[in-house]
Amino acid sequence: CVCVCVCVCMCACYLKTQIDILKSGSFKYGKHTYPFSFKLQAVEGMQLFDTYHGVYINVQYEISTLMKRGMMKKDLSKSMEFYVEVYSEVQEAKRHPFKISPDQLQNVHSGLKSKIPQFLFEGHLEHVICDVTQPFTGEFVIQQCSLPIKSIELQLVRVERCPYMEGEAREATEVQNIQIADGDVVPHLPIAIHMILPRLFTCATLNTKNFKLDFEVNLHVVFIDNHMVTENFPLKLYRSRRKKVTGIMSGMW
Repeated sequence: CVCVCVCVCMCACYLKTQIDILKSGSFKYGKHTYPFSFKLQAVEGMQLFDTYHGVYINVQYEISTLMKRGMMKKDLSKSMEFYVEVYSEVQEAKRHPFKISPDQLQNVHSGLKSKIPQFLFEGHLEHVICDVTQPFTGEFVIQQCSLPIKSIELQLVRVERCPYMEGEAREATEVQNIQIADGDVVPHLPIAIHMILPRLFTCATLNTKNFKLDFEVNLHVVFIDNHMVTENFPLKLYRSRRKKVTGIMSGMW
């Protein structure tokens, strides 16, 4: 017997399939192989999503095999996770220019305003509507800065939301952080922005009845005195169709 199920957030079941791959009987000594396959179809009224491993939201697909034996013998079972990718049409993406200067800063403590250095950072992102199978890219340029720079970093953040009786629970957590420059960078030198989106910890942006999932990128510029300027870029992620997909799960037991 082969059983497949997927649980999304708070153990809600979106898919459940059970098939018999072999009738009862006895085996001869040796190795026996039994191929099987079935279509992945969601429960009526539901839909399937990308495999995703988060903090409060998880989309996991699991296949379990059960071999029933005689009265005096213990049944044998085995479970394992498999990965699902849900494709969508390619979406139009445009270059996203940006500029960071002291005039644009928010959430600055009143006692620190007089200590803010003079700076001008410019650049662009190749896209903020991103295919998760492609790298997140762009360019960053320091036009001027009166204080030496210690580090420039890119932080990928997931924002998980789950509704409840009194409103909506929102939690933003870091997925990964990479350094794109170390030390005081030469002005007017283009710095490449290049981040590979991790497979299991990112997926297409989701907005469902039971939960919502968004992704953002924070660009951190850390000065020599450890003060930091951050620019936030909300992203919309999707997964493009790279090849013909059958939607059939297959394997051997």
